[in-house]
Amino acid sequence: MSYRVSLRCVAVALLLAVLASSGPACAADTVAGIRLYAADCGKLDFKDMSFFSDSGEYDGRSGSIVVPCFIIRHPKGNLVWDTGLGDKLVGKPDAGQNPGVRMLVTQTLVEQLKSIGLAPADVTYVAFSHLHFDHTGNANLFASATWIINKADLAWALNVPPPIAVDVSTFSGYRAAKTQLIDGDYDVFGDGSVRILRAPGHTPGHQILELRLKKAGTVILSGDLYHLRESVQSHRLPVFNASRADTLASMDRVEKILATTKGRLVVQHDAGDFNSLPKFPAYLE
Repeated sequence: MSYRVSLRCVAVALLLAVLASSGPACAADTVAGIRLYAADCGKLDFKDMSFFSDSGEYDGRSGSIVVPCFIIRHPKGNLVWDTGLGDKLVGKPDAGQNPGVRMLVTQTLVEQLKSIGLAPADVTYVAFSHLHFDHTGNANLFASATWIINKADLAWALNVPPPIAVDVSTFSGYRAAKTQLIDGDYDVFGDGSVRILRAPGHTPGHQILELRLKKAGTVILSGDLYHLRESVQSHRLPVFNASRADTLASMDRVEKILATTKGRLVVQHDAGDFNSLPKFPAYLE
C-alpha cells in the first residue's frame, strides 16, 4: 500500500469516527438536570367565550387562548406533555374551522423539537392532560414513544359518537404504540421529579403535571383544570366539563399542593402564563 493511499485511509477512518460520535449523539444528548420547555403549538380565537363559564361571566365576549406543548428533558429521557393543535394546520387557518372558532398554527412542533436537538423518535414518553383535540393534534408523531394514557379518559374518548371536542384520529397511534395505562397518580421517571397527578372533572380522566425543578421549585402545568388566569381565584368552570363537583375537588387538591410547596401554577391556555415562561428554545430549570 502506497503512502498516499494510507493517508487517504486514515482520513476516511477519522471522518467516520467523527460522524459516528457526533451524529446520533447530537440528537439524543442526555441532560444533567430537568428542563421544562414551552413550545408554541397554536392558538384558538373565539367569537363567543360563554362556554368557558357556567355562571355567565363570558357571555357575549370574544377572546383567545393559547395552545402550548411542553417538552420535559430528564436525564432518563424526554417527555412531551400535550401535543397541541397539529402541525398539519400550519398555513391553513381555515382548516377544520368550526363556526365562531378559528384555529391558528404558525410553526410546527417538529421544527421546534429540531431546534433543541430532538426528533420525534427521541421522545421517550408522550402524555396528555386529557384527550380533547387541542391536546392531541401531534400525538401520532410519537409512534416510538411510550404513551402514558389515563384509562378513564381513554374509555370516555372512545365513546361512539365521540364526546364534544374529541377527534380520535389525532391519537389513533396509541393502538400500535407501547402504552402505559394509568388510573391514578404516576411517577414518570421514578424519582418524584415529574409526576402526573389525577385531577378529574374537566374530563373523567383529566390530569395535571407536577415538576420539581432544581432552581424554579415546584411547577404545576394545569391542563384544562383552569383555562384562564382569572378562572383560578373565581373558580370559573366551563359548561362542558364532565363533572362540576369533581372539578372543584381537583382545584382544591391542586391549590393545597401549591400552598404546601410554595409552587408555581402555569395555566396552560392563558397567554400571560405562557409568555411568562422562558421563550422557546430557552427553558426553566
